[in-house]
Amino acid sequence: MSDHYDAFETREPSLRERERFARLPDAIARAMTAPGWAAHLAGVDPKSVTSRAALAKLPLLRKPDLMALQKATPPFGGFNVTLPGKVKRLHMSPGPIFEPEGSAADWWGCARACFAAGFRSGDVVLNTFAYHLTPGGFILESGAHALGCAVIAAGPGNTEQQLAAVAHFKPVGYMGTPDFLKILLDAAQKAGSDASSIKRALVSGAALPASLRAELEGRGVAVLQCYAAADVGIVAYESAAKEGMILNEHLILEIVRPGTGDPVPDGDVGEVVVTSFNPDYPMIRLALGDLSAVLPGVSPCGRTNVRIKGWMGRADQTAKVKGMFVRPELVAEVARRHPSLGRVRLVVTRDNEQDAMTLHAECASPEPSLADAVAETLQSVTKLKGAVKLVPLGSLPNDGKVIADERPVG
Repeated sequence: MSDHYDAFETREPSLRERERFARLPDAIARAMTAPGWAAHLAGVDPKSVTSRAALAKLPLLRKPDLMALQKATPPFGGFNVTLPGKVKRLHMSPGPIFEPEGSAADWWGCARACFAAGFRSGDVVLNTFAYHLTPGGFILESGAHALGCAVIAAGPGNTEQQLAAVAHFKPVGYMGTPDFLKILLDAAQKAGSDASSIKRALVSGAALPASLRAELEGRGVAVLQCYAAADVGIVAYESAAKEGMILNEHLILEIVRPGTGDPVPDGDVGEVVVTSFNPDYPMIRLALGDLSAVLPGVSPCGRTNVRIKGWMGRADQTAKVKGMFVRPELVAEVARRHPSLGRVRLVVTRDNEQDAMTLHAECASPEPSLADAVAETLQSVTKLKGAVKLVPLGSLPNDGKVIADERPVG
């Protein structure tokens, strides 16, 4: 059995680089047939963009800007080449930000990540990523289907039903957040339900601390992670070597100095910027807001593409909590709905190997029911549960920070 999905993964790096930049001018020209890209790249001659230096001269597209453009020109800000009525699905992620899904097999580029995680044709896989509006469930499912796997479309939550499905179908694979895998295994142990069929897991959407990975692997599940974005699919993924994340083959990666579009030297931490060759929904220098760094050399697994260290925090204050992006503007909306609050700060931590968040909110003289009301608003706005701690006026720092991510990195 091959250790690699295809021969592209083991190409000589300089050959891969030449082939990508030979294709890039046509990809940019196709993108510029869409009005959004034509305006964003006005004055750019696609034929001139044949090197990293030339690519670095193009403007970045940031997600907050994309959100504003989508609001002004629904549904995709004019950045889609394929018309909305001609794609397979239409998605809505928190923000809100909207994404199409085309009809091509493995449209999100997930098969490589699934293959590297050990999934093979004929496997049964439990997929606990959400299928409701957001594309997460479909991204991972498409990769498993491309390999010939059967997928249990479970989605998140409903632990008791999930355990019944696991006991009945006996999936060998799991896809979802690492937190929920622990919840499932803990619940199975407590209920005396058999979840021992799960031997491999591809996780994403939440931190995978070394302690949690060790615990899950100690319970018989080999766990690898991938890094995904709804706009471009799978960005990078781990292999069995567990030495960084390997860039996917359908992307060009840049690491730039936060707040600029200037590439940093390999090894320096900066913001992840990607360019995709997707014919339906191309992305040219999309800044993802995540921090990472390029690792030297190639992976011991034999894959020769660039490796990154993985997720190292956010270039802005946006945090990903249990697979959902929580943005500063969402925290501000919670405060806006409760005029008696002063400064607010959302603190994100880890509790019992799960993401947790607490909203610290200043208030001069809180009503007894205020904390509960704010907690309800927090869940309504962010789609996540969190605690609320009311504190005296003037007790939070006056530093402009509304989200403090205090989770350990790595």
